[in-house]
Amino acid sequence: MTDARPAAPACDDVTGTCCTPLTSGALGGEEAVRLARLLKALADPTRLRLVSLIAAQENREACVCDLTEPVGLGQPTVSHHLKILVDAGILHREKRGVWAYFSLVPGALEQIGSVFSG
Repeated sequence: MTDARPAAPACDDVTGTCCTPLTSGALGGEEAVRLARLLKALADPTRLRLVSLIAAQENREACVCDLTEPVGLGQPTVSHHLKILVDAGILHREKRGVWAYFSLVPGALEQIGSVFSG
């Protein structure tokens, strides 16, 4: 029976290091903070559903008045969730008369996939 694991790298006798540094291609500190904020905003089932509802619209935008019924929550609660998504950079808010319309920020969700697909 043979061992299928790759051989361990030889240690550098001068520095005592045995492993290749893990920083190549990894998130930087600021990028990790920004991505964590984005993921935290999406980690709530209601907020995830709101983003999904907006993304499913033909023009990828929705009025707050149209989002309350599908999630079964009142307008103040839905507005609170939408504010968190705006603050995280996932949604854009545009005031039209007395109503607020929300749309996806281009590329915001793609950032998540790009970090984990590389």
